[in-house]
Parts: sequence; structure tokens; C-alpha cells
Amino acid sequence: MLWRALLLLLLLTVSAVAFHEHTFAVFELRELLLERTLNLWELMEQLEYVTQAQREVVYSDIAKIQAEINRIIEELIRLDKLQH
Repeated sequence: MLWRALLLLLLLTVSAVAFHEHTFAVFELRELLLERTLNLWELMEQLEYVTQAQREVVYSDIAKIQAEINRIIEELIRLDKLQH
């Protein structure tokens, strides 16, 4: 029984380390990308009911979110190139 537990622990440790050098960084960036995409969808929904004065603020927020999304994607690509 002890051997099985040690073998399982060893297998899980090797599996966690072997897949990707930047696994947690990639996970965080993907989570952030998903969050920013949802923010973008919410801003697009706001365009349906805001006034013209508010519309300019929403456009500005959309541009900021778009820039953040582009930065996150560039970082994901950089990490992928480092790995492969």
C-alpha cells in the first residue's frame, strides 16, 4: 500500500512539472484573458442603452480592454515560444 502511494505521488509530481515550464503563468494569463473578454462583452451590452455622452466613455473603456487583451495574447505567445 505504501509503495502505491509513493508511486502515485511520484507520478503526480512528474506530471505536474513535465507539461509546461510556465504552467501557472499560462493559467493566470488565460484566466485574465477570459475575464477581459467578459468585460468587453459587458461594455458592448452597455452600448445598447447609454446616452451619447456616456457612449464616448464606453468607447474609451473598450479601447483600454482591447489593448489589455492584445497584451495578454502577446505574452501568451511569448511564453509558448519560450517553451517550444
